[in-house]
Amino acid sequence: MLKLQTISAEWESCTALSAVQDALYVLHGKWKLPIIVALSSGNKRFNELQKTVKGIAAKVLSHELKELELNGFVLRKVYNTTPVVIEYELTDYSNTLGAVVNSLREWGTMHREKIRSQLRQKTEERAAVAAE
Repeated sequence: MLKLQTISAEWESCTALSAVQDALYVLHGKWKLPIIVALSSGNKRFNELQKTVKGIAAKVLSHELKELELNGFVLRKVYNTTPVVIEYELTDYSNTLGAVVNSLREWGTMHREKIRSQLRQKTEERAAVAAE
């Protein structure tokens, strides 16, 4: 019986690990989530996105948008106007990332404050040692 429980626990662990790896595979890199967050305020054209997502190169943005479109998070809309207008928008499926993005935002805020607090503490300790 114990061996079966061990196998079951290993299977669940393996399944959980696979699920996390799948999610990271789809959302890997430093740009995908910022692009999704940028589009959450509404449709944007390529140049608008590039201005919103600071520091991203045009070639990288193009590649990331193609991958996001391939994975069903972004829709590329082409308007037959002169000049041709192309907009990017989030799909309904991208809403499934809401809890993930909110959790990352909350954790990122907490982590940043932790690091700042540690730096303040070290600075105060150094100042106290220097004052002695």
